[in-house]
Amino acid sequence: MEPTFSPSSPEKPLEGWPDWSILIVDDEQGMLNFLVKTLAPRCQFVMSAASAEEGAQWLRTHHVDLVILDISLPGKNGVAWLKELREQGFSGEVILITAFADLDTAIEALRAGASDFILKPFRVPQILNAIKHCFERSRLRRENFVLRRAAACPVGRGLSLVGSSPVMQQLRGSIGRVALVNSTVLLQGESGTGKELVARELHAQSARATGPFVPVNCAAVSPELIESELFGHAKGAFTGATRARDGLFHYAQGGTLFLDEIAELPLPIQATLLRAIEDLKIRPVGSEQLMPVNLRIMAATNRRLADEVSAGRFRKDLYFRLQVVDLSLPPLREHKEDIAELVAHFMAQLAPSLGVEPLQISAPEMDYLQQYDWPGNVRELRNLIERSLILGAVNVSALYPGGGAQRSPQANTKPTDLHTLEKQHILSVLESVQGDKTRAALLLGVSRRTLERRVAEWAGL
Repeated sequence: MEPTFSPSSPEKPLEGWPDWSILIVDDEQGMLNFLVKTLAPRCQFVMSAASAEEGAQWLRTHHVDLVILDISLPGKNGVAWLKELREQGFSGEVILITAFADLDTAIEALRAGASDFILKPFRVPQILNAIKHCFERSRLRRENFVLRRAAACPVGRGLSLVGSSPVMQQLRGSIGRVALVNSTVLLQGESGTGKELVARELHAQSARATGPFVPVNCAAVSPELIESELFGHAKGAFTGATRARDGLFHYAQGGTLFLDEIAELPLPIQATLLRAIEDLKIRPVGSEQLMPVNLRIMAATNRRLADEVSAGRFRKDLYFRLQVVDLSLPPLREHKEDIAELVAHFMAQLAPSLGVEPLQISAPEMDYLQQYDWPGNVRELRNLIERSLILGAVNVSALYPGGGAQRSPQANTKPTDLHTLEKQHILSVLESVQGDKTRAALLLGVSRRTLERRVAEWAGL
């Protein structure tokens, strides 16, 4: 049977997910015609099948959000097939329908993984209400996933767009304009300049603000798993894939997917990502299904992607596809007039969470903060304030290797070359944690991979 499309219709779309794909499986032609006629004007894509075997063919080649399944089917009955679908990892919603049912059948259906159970004959409002409940349940599952992920990965906690300098005012103006469009955004800037913060602000001011914001650190996921993490995988797609799993593209439906440190993506995955952005369709690993997606892509990197393209480490076509809107975030050394405001903000934000009183910053201490060039940018400043609150004193000695806290600010004997200063600071932090790169990366506010790359670069000099 051919799927039914509804490119235009006078009917009102179902609230919540008018782009859902629905598969109807029933051997009664009259019921099939009734459901197709009812749902095709209200949904984007409706498929129909007369048996579990025909339905399985659709599932092998198409993404399906909801199955409306009759219990009494020729060959394999609906409950038995539903059990198989759940064992194979199908996570979509399933509404079971039947003309012959008792309490035991209803219990068995729900235990098999049915989302709802409806007795024939039913009216149009009954089936529409059941579908709307499925939409809501699916939405809540996605929201719970996003909230759990945000709680487990509190990157950028305590940050906000603080600062009254001209560069910060210009950045806020750019955010206000870019948020109004749905274009792909590329955020470039040094580590710690607040790229994820800006991405979250763009999302919050956009028409997708009610949808999820799903961040993924491309450098924190192993190259072997990044494709599965982004696009999901089918059961048995690789060793250890004991069940199907949805990817982050799926959970970002209706919202924003933020790809941080995108320069770390392996070249083969870059090609797959380019196709997904262009077609707005993804294919889970090991699956034949193409799943349509409705989301906005934002990407960030602390490297210059143009240089990565020239070096052959990043695809030129993906770079141009991401660079529809390119926002460059200024390093803190270019707006030092915001340091006092940032310090006050972090003191007020962190002190209550640590259960301590805010510290007073003396004029000499503020002088130190103003002189320092902040290779770790705003994140490094925040880390300094947090450490100072824990220790009970402003720890400016952590900024200058070799006892710099005891020098006069006016002496200005610290290195003035940015790369030398960055190297000395990183080596100092490494020394303070006895070479523990994981702890050092945490203190510096960068990923361990970024830290290891920096150290390797110096070793090769």
